[in-house]
Amino acid sequence: MPAVSRTRRRIPVIAALVLPMTLVPTAAQAGSKTDDGSSLGDAQGNRQGRNITVETKVRTTVQGSSDSGRTGSLSSSDGNWTPPACWYEPAFSPKEIQATVKTWRGISGLPFIGSIGEFVGDTLDQRYKDGKPYKNYNLDKQGEGMFWAAAVNPNRKDDPEAMACDRPPFWVDNGVTPPEPLAVSPQILAEYAYDELPVPGTEIEMKPTGATKVNLPTWIWLDKAKFKKISVTASLPGTGLSATTTAEPVSLHIDPGTSDARTYPASGDCEINADSSIGEPYAQGKANDTPPCGVTYLRASGSDGSYPLQATVTWKISWTSTTGEGGDLPEGTFGATQDVTVQEIQSVNR
Repeated sequence: MPAVSRTRRRIPVIAALVLPMTLVPTAAQAGSKTDDGSSLGDAQGNRQGRNITVETKVRTTVQGSSDSGRTGSLSSSDGNWTPPACWYEPAFSPKEIQATVKTWRGISGLPFIGSIGEFVGDTLDQRYKDGKPYKNYNLDKQGEGMFWAAAVNPNRKDDPEAMACDRPPFWVDNGVTPPEPLAVSPQILAEYAYDELPVPGTEIEMKPTGATKVNLPTWIWLDKAKFKKISVTASLPGTGLSATTTAEPVSLHIDPGTSDARTYPASGDCEINADSSIGEPYAQGKANDTPPCGVTYLRASGSDGSYPLQATVTWKISWTSTTGEGGDLPEGTFGATQDVTVQEIQSVNR
């Protein structure tokens, strides 16, 4: 299947500027241009606490996407780890910083805005024009580096950790790695790609279908066509940085939704087969056999109507990068709940 590219639109904007929230509008005037005529697009951003942040330029491409249609996102099996909520990446050239200040000044006099544009413009000029710490927007270094700014993971923009990147845009020469723990790196790209992995939905096949009987083994399996390796490559244009994160299904865990049940295997963990399938489809004549993956309910669901059977697939996660770095990330899980009706076996007395 051809790779699917997903590019997040980058909106240039001054980032991580610490100002009182009542003084910072969420959008500046659109259509700003640099001195050389290149467009800056819409000068707007997402406000996190007291900061304004840029939309990331990181692009993701999916390899091995499932044809199953419905997909979901992984949850880390390590409760102490999550993909990064924010990082710093190259964002603005000196001319773009200069044009952004001009944009802010241009919004003064608009309804409900008043002179706030001049106020913000003066504040920015103190940092980027008047030598505190930058002089004349670093225009004499145009092409020699970029101002790096905070970018928020769009999947985690509401996380408290998204406010951890609170530095105003700072200068970094080309080819230099800034001494900043949250500066974009191959591992950060790999962890971001983890958040972008579109794993297939976990809708299991069951036999009997519809309703099962008390003490009758129910066979459970997953189609090998749906559960294959899937990878996402995250890259940052212009930097040469790229990382590929790969998820490989390893097992299916069955939680029958009641303690009055017996799972196969007893742990409820069905390992993946050599052909990437899980379990074994039911075949005629095996009604009383023990399934390699399945469940036997010991009590009818009765007036409650059904039991919520939870099927969760565990995925092994690894990553590689253009720099040669790589390794493993915490396993991910994704599951779904299916209602199972369990009926008593009806006997006939003669």
